[in-house]
Amino acid sequence: MYQNRQALALGSLIFFAFAFVAFILLALWGWPKYKIYRMEADGLAALREAEWTKKILIEEAKAKEQASLLQAKAQVTLAEAEGRATIARAKAEGQADIERAKAAAEANKIIGASLKDNEAYLRYVWIKGLQDGNGERIYIPTEAGLPILEAGKAK
Repeated sequence: MYQNRQALALGSLIFFAFAFVAFILLALWGWPKYKIYRMEADGLAALREAEWTKKILIEEAKAKEQASLLQAKAQVTLAEAEGRATIARAKAEGQADIERAKAAAEANKIIGASLKDNEAYLRYVWIKGLQDGNGERIYIPTEAGLPILEAGKAK
């Protein structure tokens, strides 16, 4: 029994030594292959990440371009609307000026017609203006076209 134990221990020791040597040989053979596999996997992951980043950047650029186009269209539309409003305001102001001028011309016609052949009223307005003059000097032209200067000093 003792020999069986020794033989079993020796067999186990040889088995473990053989397994250890086989493990070392397998590791020496497999490690470079694993490194290559790992590098390929890392490279593929980096490539996929770069592709996704590129796609994201392209989509962001497209979105920015579309946003800027929409903003430019909105600005053009707003400018056109402001231009139309400005033109409409200018036309309305011009029409209002024309109407005011017509009203002033009509008023002048009416005033001119009422003052025509109305010498007494014109004298009355002139005298009333002289009374309200607050000591202003009035120069009356003579035959030679020269005014009488300070015929009597205002007091």
